[in-house]
Amino acid sequence: MYRVYLKQFFVVVFVVLFTNESQSQILNKQATLNKFYFWHNKDWDWYKKNIPFFESPDQDIDLTYYYRWELMTAHMVYGSPETGYASTEFIDRPGWSGAYGAISCPAGHQLYEYRWLKNRRYFEDYARYWFRTPGAQPRTYTNWIGDAIWQGYKVNRDKDFAIDLKSDLIKNYSGWEKEHWVETEGMFAWDGMHDGMETNINSRQTKNWFSGAPGYRPTLNSYMWADALAIKNIANLSNDEVTVKLFTDKAAIIKKNFLEKCWDPKRKFFFHRFQKDEDDGIKANTLTYQTGKYAGSSHGREEIGFVPWYFNLPDAGYESAWQFAMDSNYFFSPYGPRTVEKNDPLFKISKNCCEWSGNAWPFATSQTLKAMANVIKYYRQDYVNKDDYFKQLKIFSLTHRKDGKPYIAEANHPETGSWSGHDNIGHSEHYFHSAFVDEIITGLVGLTPKETDSIEVNPLIPDTWNYFALDDVNYHGHVVSVIWDKDGKRYKRGKGLLIISDGKVIASAPTIQKLTAYINYKADEKILQPVNYAVNNSNNQFYPRAIASFPGIADNMYLKLNEGQYWYYSSTTNRWSSLYSENKSEWCGIDFGAERPIHTVKIYFLEDSAIKAPKTYQLQYWNGKDWREAIGQKRTLKTAEANKANVITFNELNTSKLRVLLIPQPGFSVGVSEFEAWGDKKDNLTKANEPVPNNLAYKTEATVTVSYTSRFDRLFGLNDGLVNPTNRWTAFESPNPTDWVQFDFKKDKSVSKAYLYFFSDKRGVQPPKDYTIQYWNGTDWQDVERLSKKPQQAVAGLNICSFKEVNTPKMRLVFTHKNDKTFTGLYEIELFGSDEIVKE
Repeated sequence: MYRVYLKQFFVVVFVVLFTNESQSQILNKQATLNKFYFWHNKDWDWYKKNIPFFESPDQDIDLTYYYRWELMTAHMVYGSPETGYASTEFIDRPGWSGAYGAISCPAGHQLYEYRWLKNRRYFEDYARYWFRTPGAQPRTYTNWIGDAIWQGYKVNRDKDFAIDLKSDLIKNYSGWEKEHWVETEGMFAWDGMHDGMETNINSRQTKNWFSGAPGYRPTLNSYMWADALAIKNIANLSNDEVTVKLFTDKAAIIKKNFLEKCWDPKRKFFFHRFQKDEDDGIKANTLTYQTGKYAGSSHGREEIGFVPWYFNLPDAGYESAWQFAMDSNYFFSPYGPRTVEKNDPLFKISKNCCEWSGNAWPFATSQTLKAMANVIKYYRQDYVNKDDYFKQLKIFSLTHRKDGKPYIAEANHPETGSWSGHDNIGHSEHYFHSAFVDEIITGLVGLTPKETDSIEVNPLIPDTWNYFALDDVNYHGHVVSVIWDKDGKRYKRGKGLLIISDGKVIASAPTIQKLTAYINYKADEKILQPVNYAVNNSNNQFYPRAIASFPGIADNMYLKLNEGQYWYYSSTTNRWSSLYSENKSEWCGIDFGAERPIHTVKIYFLEDSAIKAPKTYQLQYWNGKDWREAIGQKRTLKTAEANKANVITFNELNTSKLRVLLIPQPGFSVGVSEFEAWGDKKDNLTKANEPVPNNLAYKTEATVTVSYTSRFDRLFGLNDGLVNPTNRWTAFESPNPTDWVQFDFKKDKSVSKAYLYFFSDKRGVQPPKDYTIQYWNGTDWQDVERLSKKPQQAVAGLNICSFKEVNTPKMRLVFTHKNDKTFTGLYEIELFGSDEIVKE
């Protein structure tokens, strides 16, 4: 039964979770969080309500475990009220990403992690995102999204959710078949770059050294085998026997051909198999180094050869591949498995991103750890054991460091652990392209989710450990904890290994061993989830629109205040701030463009050397004529606090605008990472108003022309009112040392201020060396007088210019490029007169 979601949602959830927690809590959650020094996101309530807590004798493992949860919060993005949550890969949103910055390559890893969050919304929204969100790109890179959805089902057992996605998964699988299935070989073929592995040892043997040539890869074929089985299993939930049979057969064909054709019995490993003839004598249907320049080499092993065991694809008899995993002459290194065996003729440790011919790669390390755990648990072999697993896990944990602090980027040096050259600031730092939490829960602790009414625990902990605890896990609708307490004194729940469900021990053993127990599925009450009406991630949607007393130089309101993400990493910015403002008080908020039903606001204040949470703040709403204080306000925090959610609940109100009045701390500016406005999801809402900007340069008020436009860009974005870098114009490759942008008004306009949004890709397009503003005096172009620039030197983002007011039919911006290889770019220009700057 569904019940109507009211404003008390956040309180209700807290009460429910607190009640469950009190029944089975093993660890003191706040004391556990307080152990660690690294926190940027200090939203303790969120962690307590959402993550399983973990404790072990190894503080490095524990620290990395909690860092990975914080990292996850940095990449969560609330895309829209229609789609809910998704996840980014990079800390920014590169041009090749899909809607909201998501990229399909790491989606399997991300969903495996998300499935352990107690609020299923994050997992389920992100799973649906890939198939039902315009702009999502589920087949841009190889991935195992279908398998990850099935693995999530085994934790949450939400049958309706899984069955609802069945047709989407089938359609997506058909897309893979249409694009990459090779009927004659019974396998899928693609190149290494689309595994996320550009410049690998196979691509470097072809004309296209970056992407490589298509081949039958251990990755893609393992993923598609696992996805086929996932579809079969989901179809089985709805007794869809036709689909069960179809995808059982598809999986069998892939497995048979892959094991026969991609395994080399001489080198005892799975290899890339070329689809076609390539340069230098490489023949179709041959494995790495069987033909071509390095024909006959005994090497050619890549870490991707371990991927089939991630899904338990191989039958017995292939385990000999694992003899190379812990051998320092092959894959083992002090800081993570090498992507290619050490003595390979093309082995190369790249100083810069991105080459996958030798560096350690967290994406692959995560895969290898899960594959190793599976081999240890489910195959008979003597090549790797639980000590090897823990050794690799510990190395991976310690690799998550930079200057002694928790960190992860794209790739690291396997001998030194250095991230140098692979940790682009503002891009690939704190990179969510791998897994760690899931390796702790399913590997180290050994909690193996089941689709039946059962639970299995088979830990891979060191024999020297006297204790560990995995606490407050949502599993099949129950609150589950797994503890190892050798003498029973630490947790006082009994000696040995215990599985506890809803406060009761359901299985135990005096030693570390495999444990199984019956645990039924307990359906929880469905809650109609609220939506965030403030978010705007559209490139062509004017509303909802961020508003503020000061637009924010560099930290601009339009870009960060309501883009659906909050994070606080100090080396980059994800915020609106009042830096450079001369106001004694500030305000910021959201103009919805039409009335929306709101009952909860969340404000994420931040701080650094120049910014602190405000001394006081007050929430107001627009009643159509005036700003009024919201009635019945209740706050989770008595005073404003930085780096956490400041939650305000109140009686539901319908309003077109919300804002918070901010009184800064003396000597400091204020900054907000995100402004969220939550309300019940309702149909037939009033459509947002047509934009009526006070910007004199807006497309309905002025015509824009330029001296030069790059062949890669378009002009229309300069005055469309959408302050978004994806709508940029640049003068890239211009032959001119200076260029200009001109606005012709429909009639004379009085202008005294300009907002200039300079674009930077940190390479060939950057803010100008210098610029000036000119107006047409009737016969000539003339520089404006008393031009004041904030900041004086142009920066990426907003730059504010004020000058003596002029009355003119046209104006232009003239800029000098940084040098002959670095050109100017802009993504919006706004012009105002003294009467146009509205102060609300």
